[in-house]
Amino acid sequence: MPDLRLEPSQAVSPQRANPLLRLLSLRRIEVLTQAVVLLLAVAWLRIPLHVVPMMLVIVLLAAANLATQWRVNRGGPPSDREILAQLSVDVGALALLLYFAGGPANPFVSLFLLPPTLASAMLPARHAWAMAAMTLVAYSFLIFWSLPLPPPQVDLSRFDALLARATAGAGGPAGHGSSFALHVLGMWLNFVISVGIVVYFLTRMAAALKQRERELATARESVLRQEQILSLGTLAAGAAHQLGTPLATMAVVIREIELNHPRNGDLHEDLSLLRRQVDRCKQTISQILASTGRAREEDLGGMALDAYLQRMLDEWQLIRPQARVETTLTGSHPAPIVLPDRTLEQAILNLLDNAADANGEHPEALRFSAVWEADACRIDILDHGPGLPTSGAPVPGQPFFSTKPVSRDKPGGLGIGLFLSNATVERFGGKVELFERREPSGGTCTRITLPLNRLKR
Repeated sequence: MPDLRLEPSQAVSPQRANPLLRLLSLRRIEVLTQAVVLLLAVAWLRIPLHVVPMMLVIVLLAAANLATQWRVNRGGPPSDREILAQLSVDVGALALLLYFAGGPANPFVSLFLLPPTLASAMLPARHAWAMAAMTLVAYSFLIFWSLPLPPPQVDLSRFDALLARATAGAGGPAGHGSSFALHVLGMWLNFVISVGIVVYFLTRMAAALKQRERELATARESVLRQEQILSLGTLAAGAAHQLGTPLATMAVVIREIELNHPRNGDLHEDLSLLRRQVDRCKQTISQILASTGRAREEDLGGMALDAYLQRMLDEWQLIRPQARVETTLTGSHPAPIVLPDRTLEQAILNLLDNAADANGEHPEALRFSAVWEADACRIDILDHGPGLPTSGAPVPGQPFFSTKPVSRDKPGGLGIGLFLSNATVERFGGKVELFERREPSGGTCTRITLPLNRLKR
């Protein structure tokens, strides 16, 4: 069943991801990898390392990550200095581990490149340069002060022979010691870890940038819609002010015609209808001018939702006496108590007008169905009109586009009713959807989904 979901007029964007969350994930990988590498070096390669101080560094790094998790749970965005301090903890832990494991001779020394890379992606230039200087100082310190990396106590002759054959065919040296084989193995493992971390971080960063671009595009569209709504509101206020005099003149003329033709019953009936319509127009204009900055009728007190909807339908029938509508109001009883809102009421009436215009002279009546629970309400307005436009046609709900046909008797629509109704419903956290009906009579279902929390006192 094809449907049309109108785009929100207000961008509800998710909060920007906390950079500390990325650091938490990366540090978990860092702690796990350091523990596994230390375990392999001691248990498999039987390298006589200083296990106790190195394990203490890894445990302290894990404790720092737990403290960072507690900081994230407290909420609030981190400062640039805080992120720099977090990266400094990683640099310090890596420097201490390398101090006990050969310093710059350790193949994992290139991991010093990761903190400046992360700082360049997340922090201003001056903080990134500070991180670069910090890693440079740590690297320089290890050149002069570090414990040598002991050779492995396991036989690596097979790996040496395999490495010798591979490099000799490429013009490398024909023989290698076990220390060189260990260095090559460490470089390979370091490459695997570095590639995994870089790809993980850059893909997450690219996804965050794309999400940010979508949020900015949605925000720009929201600003444009708000400007259009503001322009329409200004024009409506001006039109309301200017229509007061012609309507007063029409009321006077209708009254004079009634006095001049006191015995014409048919004319009196038509004039009475005209007078009610003029009074309704004057009342609507008065409400527009009086409800500026005060759209909710709080002075009337709360109303049950079913009574509010029924009152709205009764008022609509006064405006559209020729339209026939079948009403179904179902839900929990007693119905939730809401504060009547003029703007929301006008939005629903606009959608009813659109459905009545689409229904035209069809023999079947409109159907207005409302189903509610304690915190939400769903309204379906079913007509028997021509349905939604074909694919490729302009989208209903865009400003100044109307699907109403133009004829000699009817000038067509202005194309703002659905647009303003959608914007109003979304201001209350709801949405408007249009569905193509697959019944034999065809038509359209206009669905309004509305949470009730903003309508309650």
